[in-house]
Amino acid sequence: MTSLPTTILDVFNEPGCATNASKSNIERKKGCTKQLKPGGAAGGCAFDGAKIALQPFTDVAHLVHGPIACEGNSWDNRGSASSGSDLWRRSFTTDMSETDVVFGGEKRLYRAVKEITEKYDPEAIFVYQTCVPAMIGDDIDMVCKAASEKFGKPVIPINAPGFVGSKNLGNKLAGEALLEHVIGTGEPDYTTPYDINIIGEYNLSGELWQVKPLLDELGIRILSCISGDGKYREVAYSHRAKAAMMVCSKAMINVAGKMRQRYGIPFFEGSFYGIGDSSDSLRQIARMLIERGAPAELMERTQTLIAREETKAWTAIERFKPRFAGKRVVLITGGVKSWSMVAALQEAGLEIVGTSVKKSTEKDKERIKELMGQHAHMIEDMSPHEIYKMLKDAKADIMLSGGKSQFVALKAATPWLDINQERCHAYMGYVGIVKLMEEIEKALYNPIWDQLRQGAPWDEFDWKRQAKTGARMDAQGVDPFRGANTDGVKTISISNKSEIGDGQSAIAAHGPNLVEPAKPCTNSTARGLACKDTLSDLQPPALQAAE
Repeated sequence: MTSLPTTILDVFNEPGCATNASKSNIERKKGCTKQLKPGGAAGGCAFDGAKIALQPFTDVAHLVHGPIACEGNSWDNRGSASSGSDLWRRSFTTDMSETDVVFGGEKRLYRAVKEITEKYDPEAIFVYQTCVPAMIGDDIDMVCKAASEKFGKPVIPINAPGFVGSKNLGNKLAGEALLEHVIGTGEPDYTTPYDINIIGEYNLSGELWQVKPLLDELGIRILSCISGDGKYREVAYSHRAKAAMMVCSKAMINVAGKMRQRYGIPFFEGSFYGIGDSSDSLRQIARMLIERGAPAELMERTQTLIAREETKAWTAIERFKPRFAGKRVVLITGGVKSWSMVAALQEAGLEIVGTSVKKSTEKDKERIKELMGQHAHMIEDMSPHEIYKMLKDAKADIMLSGGKSQFVALKAATPWLDINQERCHAYMGYVGIVKLMEEIEKALYNPIWDQLRQGAPWDEFDWKRQAKTGARMDAQGVDPFRGANTDGVKTISISNKSEIGDGQSAIAAHGPNLVEPAKPCTNSTARGLACKDTLSDLQPPALQAAE
C-alpha cells in the first residue's frame, strides 16, 4: 500500500501530459506539486473532489471519517441520477468530537463500519479521510483492512484529506483508490466485442440515459461507467472492456491512462454535448471497437443511426436560430464543457464572447481555439467583479455558468442558466441539445428581465413630479435655479424682473409665509428640483394659490 505523498507524486507524473513529457527525467520526477496558498482550496478541497467523483456509485455506502461538518448535505451534493438504490445519497459520518481528537478516532470508525454493515448491507463501503483524522494520525488503511476481513465486505480507504490540495487533485486521488483497491478484483459473467467503459461521466440529471439508448441500439454495452449510475461490481470487472471513452480528462485521466498500461484498453477523449461532437464520439467508439475485434458492419450501422438522429436534431433546433440571431453568450464553466458547450451553442447560432478555462487542459484550450479562432477570449480565473465588468463591456445577452456565479448575472440584470453539476435538466446527446436550446430561449425571453431593467417605481414617480413642477414654473415664467449654488438661491426672476441678493432677501421680497428659513438644496443631480422643501418655500403666493 503506497503512502499518500508517493501517490500524489505519481498522480502528477502523468505521461499523457504534453507539458510533463517535455521535461527532463529529473524535472519529471519532481512532479507538478506546488505549495498551496491560503485560500487555495476555497473552490473545493481534495476531500470534496474525491467525494463528488465517487459518490455516484449507487450501491456503495460513503462514510466520511471526520467532524460532521465535512459531510455536508450528501443528498444534494451532486445532481447525479440513479436507476437503482438511493443508498449513495444518504449521509454517513463518524462525527468526530474533541475526545476523538485527543484519543484517536480509529475505534469510532470501526464501529461505524460495523453499524452500516448490519443496517444496510451495502455492496461496499468507501471510507473518506478528512483533515482532522489525518493530522492526528488515524490509520484508516489499517481499520478498513481489519473491517473488511471481519465483515466479509470490501471496505475501501479513500486517502484524500482536504489540506493536500484542490478539488481536482481529489478527483485523481479517488481514481487512484479505484485502481489500487477495486479495478481488476472481479470478473463479469460474460464479455462481448462491444464492451466499453465510460470514464469521468457522472450522469448529471440523468444525462447518460440520453445517450445509452443509442448505444443499446448499436449493440454497444457500457460495461462500466465511472462513476455515474455505476455499481461496485461493474467497476471491479471494468478491466475486461475493449475500449474506453474519457469524458472529463481533467478529473480522471490517470484512471484511463493506467488502465491502458495495465490492461491494454485504448481510450479517447470525447463529448456528447452538441450534434457534431455526439456524432464524432459515436464514430470513434465504433472505430475503436472494430480495431479490437468487433465486426466491420458496426460502422455502417453507426453511420445510419447518426444520419437519422442528426436530421431530427437539426430540424428541432432550426426554429431557435431566428430567436438567437445576434445573441451573445458568456460561458463560465470548465473541463470538457469549456469547449464542448461552445460547439453546441454555435450550432444554434449563438455568439460566444468568452469561455472560462480554469479547469481545462491544454488540449481543451486548443479545441477552443479551433472553434472560436486563435484570438478566442479564454478566461483563466476571474473575480466576480471582473465577470460583472465583462458582462457589461461585452454586452452579453446571457451567461451560462454554475450556481456560484449566478448572483453576478443577477446583479448585472443578465439572464442566467445553470449548466454545472447542480442543474435540473440534462443536455447530452441529440435530445439534450434541443433541451438546452429550449432552456436558453426561456431564460433569454423571460419577461422578468425587462421588468428588472426598468427604474424603480419611486424613481419614476419622482421624475414625473419634477417634470410637472417644471412645467408649472415655465407657465409662470419662473426660473428659481438660475445662479443657484449650495448656499442658497442667488437670483429669482419673475416677469422679467430680477432681484439680486441672497436667498433670504429674495424670499422676503416676495413675501411667502415662512415658519423657518429655506433649507439649502444638496441634490447633485438636478439642483433644487428634488428638494421639495426649498421648492415649496420659494414659490410665490400666486403659484401657491394656483396649486
